[in-house]
Amino acid sequence: MLPYFILIPISYLLGSIPSGLIVGKLFHQIDIREHGSGNLGGTNAFRVLGKKSGFAVTLTDILKGTLAVMLPVIFNLPEINPFILGIFAVIGHMYPIFANFRGGKAVATSGGIILGINPLVFLIVLMSFFIILLISKYVSLSSMLTGIIGIIATIVLKEYDLMILAIIFSLFIFYRHRANIVRIKNKTEPKIPWPKRK
Repeated sequence: MLPYFILIPISYLLGSIPSGLIVGKLFHQIDIREHGSGNLGGTNAFRVLGKKSGFAVTLTDILKGTLAVMLPVIFNLPEINPFILGIFAVIGHMYPIFANFRGGKAVATSGGIILGINPLVFLIVLMSFFIILLISKYVSLSSMLTGIIGIIATIVLKEYDLMILAIIFSLFIFYRHRANIVRIKNKTEPKIPWPKRK
């Protein structure tokens, strides 16, 4: 059990890295929590900091999830279940100790964990996210529906252990988007302004 007591805190701390806060203060001299939705995730980073910084924040949030589930390989501890480490990384992302427990909405880091465990499922959910976003223009709706598609993909591929993890992540995502759900119902949720064709 000793390795768990070491790797679980490391996973949580990895997830707690507030990339949105770091990029905002380092390159834009602003606290992203005081702008836009106040969220530290990639969506708010795109809106507040711009495309380049938004991409950097999203990529970092993905990779910290991937790194968390790779810890058993890095430390040569095959008996450690990476799924448990992944859950704590997402908890760290949602409630980061380095940012007063005000974090992101679990989407990118959950995706990074799936990437580290099964790249095919990650590719499916990534493509699904962009297709739904293109149609709906809602990032929040795309995130929630992609979570459901991730569950379906694991069932189709008979990845039943990963299915349980996908269900947990989907619950996290829906919980963190509960305010967005209300705004979608009230038709006040902001949409992505796709450029119009000339």
